[in-house]
Amino acid sequence: MSSLFKAFGEARAQRKVYRTTLNELQALDGRDLADLGISRAEIPFLAREAAYGKK
Repeated sequence: MSSLFKAFGEARAQRKVYRTTLNELQALDGRDLADLGISRAEIPFLAREAAYGKK
């Protein structure tokens, strides 16, 4: 049962990283994104990579 709670906690933490990264990148304007070399279409992929790693 404790492994279930641990897995739930880890998944919750990963989801928080995803949401935070997504929100922060979406808040940037086009110029800031261009300076970083990021297009708006890439934001969900980058947030997913930050939270869950490359797959």
